[in-house]
Amino acid sequence: MPWFTPLPEIEQKEGFIVRKPLVFTALCCTWAIVALSSASLSNAQFNSAAGSSAARDTAEFQPFSSSAFSASDAALPEPPDPSPAGREQPFTPPGMEEHYGFLSRMSIGSGISPFGILAQGTVILSEYADARVDSGWFFYNTGRIEVNGFNVVGDFHLASLGAKLDWYPTKSMWRISPGMLFYDGNRISGTLDVAGGTSVSINGTEYWSATANPATGATPLTGTVNLGLHSHTPAFTITGGFGKFVPHSHRHWSFPTEFGVAFAGPPTLDVKLAGWVCTSKTQKRCSDIADPTNPVGIQFQNNLDAALVKWRHNLDYVHVYPIISTSFMYSFDLPGSR
Repeated sequence: MPWFTPLPEIEQKEGFIVRKPLVFTALCCTWAIVALSSASLSNAQFNSAAGSSAARDTAEFQPFSSSAFSASDAALPEPPDPSPAGREQPFTPPGMEEHYGFLSRMSIGSGISPFGILAQGTVILSEYADARVDSGWFFYNTGRIEVNGFNVVGDFHLASLGAKLDWYPTKSMWRISPGMLFYDGNRISGTLDVAGGTSVSINGTEYWSATANPATGATPLTGTVNLGLHSHTPAFTITGGFGKFVPHSHRHWSFPTEFGVAFAGPPTLDVKLAGWVCTSKTQKRCSDIADPTNPVGIQFQNNLDAALVKWRHNLDYVHVYPIISTSFMYSFDLPGSR
């Protein structure tokens, strides 16, 4: 083996040795360019964030100066004129509930029910309860009505005064209202004139009204009937319904309804008759019903008393007076409530 390397092999090996440093140098230059670009970009972002923080700190700690406002901003708009009522309507932000306390609002109104034409007033006691006063009146006279020989004049007299506590257990529109009826003058009365010769049945016995006769003093049968609807006074009442008599809001109008009963007791019945009656249509046996010595008069009074016992017994089953009403109310804030 020769002690030296032939020239061609040395040239090939030197070519390899020369090419390897050139590739390494190119890789180093590329890495340096990429590193310098990343550092420049990071520095720019840092300077931008630092500048924003400095500007924010400057804005926060810059002292107030009137020169910071332009001349156009110095002239602020005038406040709006107050409302014609002298007080603006309170504003309730969304999501908040408005509360109305003791004697903060009141309502007045009217309605119709079996007690007649109503006049009502309500005031707020708390968020759950209101106090109400009810009164009702109705007067009507039928005039003279002739039915089968009976001339009848009817008179409807309704008058009442009571108080209720309106309780809203869930603060909704539904309520329970216990109360008391302090005055109850409800009654139905009538007067009747029975024409002479007209038959009248009393306790299963038939009588005839006497024909007027000046010689004997006979007069046709007359009478009055009174049906009282107020045997218990004061009377307890219990009602329910929906709709508030005084809204717990700025709403003015409401239209509540109510249904229930008043424990007014059984109706009372009073019948008073006067005149002459006969036991036959020919009017041969006649008597004044107030004569305690005439058998006809005594018999008639006994039958009338027995009939009244039956009629009153039938009325004893009715102990309640119905309450069904609809009302319209106007509500307003009381002075000094807000």
